[in-house]
Amino acid sequence: MQDENITQQESLAIIESMINKARNQFSENGFVYLLWGWVIFFCSTSEFILLNVVHYSRHYLVWMLVWVAIAVQIYYYSTREKIKIVRTYTDDIAAYVWLVFVIMMVLCGTLINSVLLPQQAYIGTVVILVLYGMPTFLSGIILKFKPLIIGGVCCWLLSIAGVLISHEFTILLISVAVVVAWIIPGYLLRNKYKKENQ
Repeated sequence: MQDENITQQESLAIIESMINKARNQFSENGFVYLLWGWVIFFCSTSEFILLNVVHYSRHYLVWMLVWVAIAVQIYYYSTREKIKIVRTYTDDIAAYVWLVFVIMMVLCGTLINSVLLPQQAYIGTVVILVLYGMPTFLSGIILKFKPLIIGGVCCWLLSIAGVLISHEFTILLISVAVVVAWIIPGYLLRNKYKKENQ
């Protein structure tokens, strides 16, 4: 009887150890936040320069870089899944949050382009800023990572600023948004990942 109790206690200790290990293994390394943060920052800043400084009529072509980022992300996730041993519930929830964001971006982008006149493009930027805040804020809640929560709130505040400032500058609010919502948290996530997964 005593041997059985020891075995049960040892079993519980092993299970508890495995749960704690999985819990402490912080799986978000910030790569995707940095990838998209820098790509969007480059595209939005470049479009502002092409539109307002260079006066290039096809200023929007810079956003073709997004397709390169999509290819990089697909490659990253396909190679990461092969080496990853444990997929956590947190990983799944975060993936669905970002999937909803992508669907909303495609739908809103399509609707905005078909409804708004060129001089109303700033409204599309304001909507995009509202959308950026949603997955960033929720990811911060899921990961219990305050910089993402703050980044999401900043996106919403910048969307309000988008209707208050001169319309030609609204595209630059996207550059500011990705710095505070994705780039800075991305580097902080990378540092946290390195510390907790040594």
